[in-house]
Amino acid sequence: MASEPVKGPASYFPSIEKKYGKPIAEWQQIVRDRLPAKHMELVAMLKDEHGMGHGHANAVVAHALSEKG
Repeated sequence: MASEPVKGPASYFPSIEKKYGKPIAEWQQIVRDRLPAKHMELVAMLKDEHGMGHGHANAVVAHALSEKG
């Protein structure tokens, strides 16, 4: 039986790592370092300062915020 395909924000991670050259853990740390900022402020930061596309930035932020305790 095949494993379930990755869904949600994590489904973007392989292409984010390949396109932007940093592991997801590094991108998530960049997001956490800017807290407490709002979701869309963090997305805008990734887009403006790191050249990330909207969908990729949104996926990183959503995942990082879901993991913060």
